[in-house]
Amino acid sequence: MKLTLSFLAAALALAAGPLQAQSKAPPQGVAKNEIVIGSIQDLSGPIAGFGKQVRNGMLLRVDEINEQGGINGRKLKLIVEDSAYDPKKAVLAAQKLVNQDKIFIMVGHIGTAQNNAAMPVQFEKNVINFYPITAAREMYEPYNRLKYAFAATYFDQMRGAVPKLVKDKGSKRVCTMYQDDEFGLEVVRGAEAGLKTMGMEFTEKTSYKRGATDFSSQVARMKAAGCDFVVLGTIIRETIGAIAESRKTGFSPTFLGSSASYTDLIHKLGGKAMDGLYATMTVANPYLDDASKAVSFWASKYKTRLSEDPTVFSVYGYGAIDAFAAGAAKAGANLSTDSFIKAMDTMSFEPDMFGSARASFTPTKRLGSNLSRLSQLQDARWKVMSEYFEPQQ
Repeated sequence: MKLTLSFLAAALALAAGPLQAQSKAPPQGVAKNEIVIGSIQDLSGPIAGFGKQVRNGMLLRVDEINEQGGINGRKLKLIVEDSAYDPKKAVLAAQKLVNQDKIFIMVGHIGTAQNNAAMPVQFEKNVINFYPITAAREMYEPYNRLKYAFAATYFDQMRGAVPKLVKDKGSKRVCTMYQDDEFGLEVVRGAEAGLKTMGMEFTEKTSYKRGATDFSSQVARMKAAGCDFVVLGTIIRETIGAIAESRKTGFSPTFLGSSASYTDLIHKLGGKAMDGLYATMTVANPYLDDASKAVSFWASKYKTRLSEDPTVFSVYGYGAIDAFAAGAAKAGANLSTDSFIKAMDTMSFEPDMFGSARASFTPTKRLGSNLSRLSQLQDARWKVMSEYFEPQQ
């Protein structure tokens, strides 16, 4: 009996040794001199224009941080995978980044459906989903300690902007054309909530499948319904296609899109016909000749390094890395998922040179800000048309 107990005690001691060593091991993606960051972008699909801009903005900030010595002595290594805006490919990309590349954190993943598909893969390995490039409520609801969202949601954007602009324009028949997925539906739900505060409902609702290129039937339906205001749950080519078809047929309502439509690509690809489009937004598109010297200097630096003009999606990528760096720096030398969360839950970010709203996080508040504002395309250039506003209740 005593001999058996002695062997058992020895076996337990041997087993405890590796477990104790494992508990002191650095977290996934954190080495002595490096932090591995992952991101998933659309680099070859329908919003590849956005994805490449986000990636470039991230690369610029990573380079700046590394040139300055990194974060607490650790350089950043950014690995970007392509989802082609396909949720199934996003899952495969997340599996590679999490299980093979062993990333510490997922930063700036683009797309609503894509994030929803990939997050379970990340959360299984305790990998945070940080500042996704989508304004869907699922990015912070339901609550999960591994979620951090920065953008006013599509729901809140529309809930605030629709009643404001409908009232300003004196519109009577409000309609919507939207992408038939969670992104488009969130735009519609927010607009419906905003209209409800005015005692109004949509006169006509029409949708399209992701990847569609012909919007003649949708435009015809809205024109036949006598719509004088159209809420667009669209992104790049769908926004351009809907407005171009409307102009061609003499249909001239007020068009309002979400922040997904707030991009320089709308007027670069769509031309003069896009003038007049309204969109909700947060940070402003950075022009090389911006009135702000700080923005103009940054835009010139971006173009010198990356050989293209920056856009608002470049700013999203740049800002996501910048916010991560601030949180990681505050977490200190012993960076881990827990220490990063503890740091982020006390963070606040003041408005930056790009005009962002103040943002803050707490252990129970995982959306940085719910404020947005209006901008309009005038002579192929976005012009800010309002101050930040709260969503209507």
